[in-house]
Amino acid sequence: MKLSSIQIEQLPVTGNAYKKSDGRGLYIFITPAGSKVWRLNYRFEHRQKTLSLGPWPMVSLEQARTASLHAKKLLRFGQDPSRIARERKPYRKGRAANSFDAVADEFLTKRRIEGIADSTLNKKIWLLDMAREPLGAKPIHKIKPADILVILKEVEARGTYETAKRLRTTIGEVFRYAVATLRTETDPTQVLRGALIAPKVRHMPAITNSLRFGQLIRAIWAYEGTAQSANALKLMTFLFPRPGELRKATWAEIDFPSATWTIPAERMKMRRQHKKPIPAQALCLLRELRGGAGPDDYIFPALYKPGRPMSENTMNLTLRRLGFQSDEMTPHGFRSTASTLLNESNLWNPDAIEAELAHTDTKSVRAIYNRARYWEERLRMMDWWADTVLRHTNGR
Repeated sequence: MKLSSIQIEQLPVTGNAYKKSDGRGLYIFITPAGSKVWRLNYRFEHRQKTLSLGPWPMVSLEQARTASLHAKKLLRFGQDPSRIARERKPYRKGRAANSFDAVADEFLTKRRIEGIADSTLNKKIWLLDMAREPLGAKPIHKIKPADILVILKEVEARGTYETAKRLRTTIGEVFRYAVATLRTETDPTQVLRGALIAPKVRHMPAITNSLRFGQLIRAIWAYEGTAQSANALKLMTFLFPRPGELRKATWAEIDFPSATWTIPAERMKMRRQHKKPIPAQALCLLRELRGGAGPDDYIFPALYKPGRPMSENTMNLTLRRLGFQSDEMTPHGFRSTASTLLNESNLWNPDAIEAELAHTDTKSVRAIYNRARYWEERLRMMDWWADTVLRHTNGR
């Protein structure tokens, strides 16, 4: 059972130490003296280990969960979170307010308050950890392009070109925040443009052939495995959102009377609320799934982990079981499939298709205008698309 801030505040102090779990190894440890400390149990190199994440309420429930996710990301990359915490501790003590380490922490706190998605925040934390040991204690205004290039080249030398590129971007964000808060005058990462090997652009595999798409649809509708997996893929086919938008969707986002799905800004790639029309066929499926779920419940909850959404691997694995390999189709590929086939039909304005896909215009005012302008066309387009999908289920 997931903890809440109220529950943590009301946890009693007893004569014995005890712990209350928040799930997935994260728990709060209550001592007989009354202190409450966040801890994370994990395994590294076949050994059970524990990482202290700090005392409550100095470290909030949300911050503890974010730190836990960050630690697990380090584990996935073969790094021990406890070792990294020990190595960073000495140079973080007594650091100056204008050190790279301090400015980076401020920047991350700012982005967290602004509502950045946990997954994106954790990526930034992980990336900045690569720069903290060599740069952390240095006054930010004394860091030169050459200091940063050494770090980037070390990452690039491992063949992780995309990571090196993203690290340069993230370090640049910290420096631009430092410029805005008057602790340095320039962003040294700007002169490093072109210094790194450009990663090859990899597009998500997607079926764009109408005949093969029909075979995919018939396979999904005939799937005899877990109903949740099949229903998720059916809605991906009808609505083609980003996979994370569907996995984490709650019933409160679905307006059955108006047949619309409002995806909140914090779950959108461009951090802007997006409203999608729901065709009758998809709405019927949602009504069947609704049951007695509460408004805050996930539409697709994890089967064995209460309070969590369906795993990001569930739809991928189902596609593999259906015979569609990772180099042919992915859950994200439904977006490319719909975009290609809708454009090839020559029935719909390309801007209406882009608006439905939530591809943001560079000018935000124009983007909002286009969403409203094409709403009626999007309603007709989504009805046509759902009819097309169902025709394929009958082999037409």
